[in-house]
Amino acid sequence: MNGDPTLERIARGNGLALAAGGHWIARHAAVLEAIVTDAEQLGGTRPNIFIDVSQVSRLDTFGAWLIERLRRNLSQGGIEAQIAGLSANYSSLVNEVRRVKTAAPADSEPVTVSGMLEGVGRSVVGIGGTFVGLIDMLGAVLAAAGHVLIHPRSFRLTSTIHHMEQVCWRAVPIIVLITFLIGCIISQQGIFHFRQFGADIFVVDMLGVLVLREIGVLLVAIMVAGRSGSAYTAELGSMKMREEIDALRTMGFDPIEVLVLPRMLALVLALPILTFLGAMAALYGGGLVAWLYGGVDPEAFLLRLRDAISINHFVVGLIKAPVMAATIGIVACVEGLAVQGSAESLGQHTTSSVVKGIFFVIVMDGVFAIFFASIGI
Repeated sequence: MNGDPTLERIARGNGLALAAGGHWIARHAAVLEAIVTDAEQLGGTRPNIFIDVSQVSRLDTFGAWLIERLRRNLSQGGIEAQIAGLSANYSSLVNEVRRVKTAAPADSEPVTVSGMLEGVGRSVVGIGGTFVGLIDMLGAVLAAAGHVLIHPRSFRLTSTIHHMEQVCWRAVPIIVLITFLIGCIISQQGIFHFRQFGADIFVVDMLGVLVLREIGVLLVAIMVAGRSGSAYTAELGSMKMREEIDALRTMGFDPIEVLVLPRMLALVLALPILTFLGAMAALYGGGLVAWLYGGVDPEAFLLRLRDAISINHFVVGLIKAPVMAATIGIVACVEGLAVQGSAESLGQHTTSSVVKGIFFVIVMDGVFAIFFASIGI
């Protein structure tokens, strides 16, 4: 006997016996799937069906599951197929597999008004839970900051500088490159349309106001949310999965003070710096395109830019930056600490961190726009 799996059909009066033999192991998966699938078509043809496994010389979990699957599929109309000849060595394995419940297909429920209202209610509750989590994290961070102010020796300067390097200095090349390109695009499109009215020079006004008040800080904040916010969530989520955060609590440390506060402070300090560098890069790119594509001399560009903008435009952009940074950091840390013990959960919360971070950044920009318009700035 070469050990190849077999499943022979033997008629016994009104019943039918299936005699299994050989090695029912995962190495013969393809052959086993074929013969079991073929045997499953016999369901309902005989009132009594027995599965004789006395000649099975080797059996693993894969083979035991196929035998159990065959028994379940042949059990129809109140008649249960029986497994016979099971040796003592394999009986516990088959019994363990038998305890596994197959998931019943979910019945599709008709769409009703009450079901739709229930879905809306659950969504509202979820949104409320998100805001409660953000407020709770904000309070915890403020409490940790107050404790650090009272006990300055507990401040983790090394950790803060490390995160400043990761969030700020290492992000400078990509921030400068993207804002430079955005400035070029805005300038080119502005010149293309203003040229129809002979007002090429007004592209400087548009570029200066957009970059310093809106586009500069908003674009940088979105890139930071995608780059650093996701990194914060992944780092804290990995620590949560490895139970490092629980270990900190066991040792008497506050995870908010040790892990969250340095990251938040680094982000709040980094975003204004990146916003300034991004705005300068965008203005340089816009001025370069205005010179090469629109024929606006650099001297004329700088003179018009000085007349078109004021210090208020620059201040507005820098005021937005720390608030957006705090929003991104809180969202990222809340999502990171919400990770459960699976890689799937880590991926879901990292994605949620980026989406929520960008959403709240845009919302905050709209709130600031309304506020500054109402006070005339």
